[in-house]
Amino acid sequence: MAGRIPDTFIQDLLARTDLVELIEARVPLKRSGSNYTARCPFHDEKTPSFSVSRPKQLYYCFGCGARGTAISFLMDYDRLSFPEAIEALAEVHGLEVPREDGSLGQRQSQDRVRTLFDALERASKFYQQQLRSHPEASKAVDYLRGRGVTGELAQRYQVGYAPGGLRNLPLTEVLEIQKAAGLVNEKSPGRTMDWFRDRIMFPIRDRRGRTIGFGGRVIGDGQPKYLNSPETDVFHKHREVYGLYELLDAVRKPEAIVVVEGYMDVIALSQFGVQNAVAALGTATSPDHVALLF
Repeated sequence: MAGRIPDTFIQDLLARTDLVELIEARVPLKRSGSNYTARCPFHDEKTPSFSVSRPKQLYYCFGCGARGTAISFLMDYDRLSFPEAIEALAEVHGLEVPREDGSLGQRQSQDRVRTLFDALERASKFYQQQLRSHPEASKAVDYLRGRGVTGELAQRYQVGYAPGGLRNLPLTEVLEIQKAAGLVNEKSPGRTMDWFRDRIMFPIRDRRGRTIGFGGRVIGDGQPKYLNSPETDVFHKHREVYGLYELLDAVRKPEAIVVVEGYMDVIALSQFGVQNAVAALGTATSPDHVALLF
């Protein structure tokens, strides 16, 4: 397990954070005397009862009793765990989260995970650019348009295109990192190829919006029709769903979540205003999925 986060670091992080700015980036606030008010993001109401104090760096809802600091707000609003909320705040301030009693191996493991996230994000941007500019991307664009996917929807879900051919991903990091991120497959020593080739790409993002893997749909009659990223240190297919980040971005507290079969089902429902859908990644809905969603 990772070491404990020092209390001194947590207090310093809270001291650096302006709670009003943090909340206002997510919820419109209105000045009311020395405080700021809004309709509470944690329950339905018509009259604002949610109050934020800049001097105290605390929030309180007189309607539902929600209260706390920047950390608890991120946990409830962005649906993060305690360590994830601290990491998210630290990232805003450009800080590394220290760990007490963390071994060298644990720190190296944390560094490796960050490296994998960086590689996956760069790959996602590369695929999105290829959908806009690659000479062979027109067939992907035609397919998406035929399914009613607008440019706005494609942008929201960061849909991309992986060109055909053995190797297209730029080597912006060492090959071993691309292999560990599930982006490159080594068929034999010294013979590598991109994991996704000539496919429409659907980034799979976690609750924080970080790309953790991909789903790719073949264009034409090739097999398999859909291909997911392999299992990696950051992607475990049986624990993840597609569309969760986009759902929570559109509906902060969904009353119900619809679990559908595939990526295009999620996007098609979104096209018609149904924003509370996610897709299991080619597996049956599991207890891990239920824990993730609720």
